[in-house]
Parts: sequence; C-alpha cells; structure tokens
Amino acid sequence: MYIRFPLSLRQVEDLLHERGIDICHETVRAWWNRFGPMFAAEIRKRRIQQHRCHPQWRWHLDEVFVRINGETHYLWRAVDHEGEVLEVFVTKKRDYKAALRFLRKAMKRYGRPKAIVTDKLRSYHAAMKVIGNAERQETGRWLNNRAENSHQPFRRRERAMAKFRSAKSLQKFASIHASVHNHFNQERHLYNRENFKLNRSAALVEWRQLAA
Repeated sequence: MYIRFPLSLRQVEDLLHERGIDICHETVRAWWNRFGPMFAAEIRKRRIQQHRCHPQWRWHLDEVFVRINGETHYLWRAVDHEGEVLEVFVTKKRDYKAALRFLRKAMKRYGRPKAIVTDKLRSYHAAMKVIGNAERQETGRWLNNRAENSHQPFRRRERAMAKFRSAKSLQKFASIHASVHNHFNQERHLYNRENFKLNRSAALVEWRQLAA
C-alpha cells in the first residue's frame, strides 16, 4: 500500500487502524524496508525472463533531477516501447560516465534494443559510442514523451514522501516503486472494461502469491 499509492507512513497507519490493525507508522517503514526489496526482486526476476524471450524493439531513456539535502542528484530511467520501466539509476552527475554505467547496467539485464530514444543530452551519444551502438540512437521533438511521462507516478510518490534523505534511499525506493508500478499498471486505456478487470484480478492474485 505504501509503495503503490501516494500515501505517507502515517496515512497508511490510519488506514490500517480503520481495518482493526493497530501499528505505529515506524512499523510501516520497517515493513517496506525489509519486504519491499524481496517482492520487487521477485517481480523483476519474472519480468526479465519474459523480456529475454522477446526481442527488445525500442527503449526510451530520460533523466530527472532530485534534490537530496540541498544537493542535486539525477534519476536515470529506461522505459520500453510499452511504457514498462526497465531500469532506474541514481547518480550525482549527468556526464557520459554516468550514462555509460546506466546503459551497461540496463543492457546487462535486458540485452540490446534495436533502437534507443533519448533527448539531446550529449552524454547519451558519448556513452553509446563507447558501447558501439551510436547508430541506434534516435532523438527528436516529442519522440521521448513515453519516458518523460513515466516519471509522473514517481513524482507524485516523491511529493507524498516529502523528499529523500540520501541517494541510497532514493535508489532503493525508486527500484521498488518501479517494479510494483509495472506489476499493477494495466494500461486501462488500451482495454475495454471487462479485460481490464480480468488483468487487474490476475495481477492481484499474483501479488498475493508473492506475499504469501
């Protein structure tokens, strides 16, 4: 609940209290810190297996700045052509070395896509020249809207959390949030109501199996 919805720790505490579960908000914090990585790793493992069975058509890469204790950090994000978040990565700089580490990490898990859409940040082109796939880069106005829109669920969640205290906690939460969001994101605008309800029920059943 805390990961999936834009709720604070105390709001989750109040919602559970209404259901007869009397806990402290610090218990909620301890729960997501302990069990969140476990659930996210299992979701990610299953989805990586699915992605490796199918060719990677197009990735969308983008980065946003996040303020941590007054310092600017950058959250890099790789999204596939269907809007599923593949990888998130936190760095202090936005140079080609950071872009290279991000690309290598994503490609190690998912392989190489046929095309990579980015903005006009020079770091991407420099990193892709080192990797050897600079000819696969695509840039242009509005081409990268899918990656930019994928930041919105995280930004809503960030506001509810009142920022982050360290880059480590940002990396941890962003990775968990991406996996949980992928699991429950049913893209309801692509389906009719009946199919959406079936997909939502299937996702909930799978989640309960993970949590059991």
